[in-house]
Amino acid sequence: MGEKNKDNDNLNLWEKSKLGRKTKYYKIKTWLSRLVSLIILIVLLLLGKSYWETHDYSNFIQNALGNQIQNDIVVNDIKNTNTIENEAVTAGNLRVYYLDVGQADSILVIDKDMTMLIDAGTNEAGETVVNFLKNKGITKIDYLVGTHPHEDHIGGLDDVIDNFDIGTIYMPKMQTTTKTFEDVLNSIANKNLQVTTPAVGDTFSLIDAKCTIMALDTQDTEDNLNLSSIVIRMTYGGNSFLFMGDAEAEVEEARSWQPADVLKVGHHGSKTSSTQNFIYQVMPSIAIIQVGKDNSYNLPNQETIDKLNAVGAKVYRTDESGNILVTSDGSNIQVETNVE
Repeated sequence: MGEKNKDNDNLNLWEKSKLGRKTKYYKIKTWLSRLVSLIILIVLLLLGKSYWETHDYSNFIQNALGNQIQNDIVVNDIKNTNTIENEAVTAGNLRVYYLDVGQADSILVIDKDMTMLIDAGTNEAGETVVNFLKNKGITKIDYLVGTHPHEDHIGGLDDVIDNFDIGTIYMPKMQTTTKTFEDVLNSIANKNLQVTTPAVGDTFSLIDAKCTIMALDTQDTEDNLNLSSIVIRMTYGGNSFLFMGDAEAEVEEARSWQPADVLKVGHHGSKTSSTQNFIYQVMPSIAIIQVGKDNSYNLPNQETIDKLNAVGAKVYRTDESGNILVTSDGSNIQVETNVE
């Protein structure tokens, strides 16, 4: 009996010790949580109310901690992030193709039975873009955007206009006297089409995708046509895309920016774009650079890639991954590379 009581006493002492350790652990955990909350509150107070109103903190924190990107599947639902290993892409999902057109840009957006084409590559890439569209069964481009009058963006626009029904054409006011630009204008005139120059803040929609003009025709565009780039932010449910054209630092610094899940990096990843402050504001989970293999400009710039990596963005390049397809169901994003 005495041995049993002794065992019980030892057991009680062990349980008390264990309970004491647990209590001490929870006290430390509670105080650490309070300390972190206090630090965050102080930072927010220092930043000021105006900064609160123009930033999405849940997305910022999520990106700062690092999004998990595995098997080219990115799940970024701000309110409730789910891990999805294999999600079938349905015909109803938004599809955004970043075409491999060398040292140039061309992006196709398909939302159900409506389409948008942002740029069409170089003159040489025009046929490539047309064939890609035809292979997708496309007969009409509802919104055709020539971000700015450089050959590596509008070179293939005349081919597209000649081969498809065209709805609205968006281009900046800035014009040039190049043969490439004249070819585009001639194709527009031959079909009795009109060019629309949007204004910052203008909106338009496909089916469920909502687009907003974020920038175009900033100052000094005559000296630098990149600064005239039409910049578009597109939302689809809870997901967002930002298409920067060749916009450079002056454009990025001219306004504040909302976070975006997918960033089409400005000016092919050049160091003239993607400023630190801009990247911190956008905080992309995915960054796509359209660039030519072994290009003479040595793009993308390593400094730009480093900035994107620093905020946890997964960087894709058309020179390495070919045509890149990003699909969204409004909550989750999936990336496929080397698509046909």
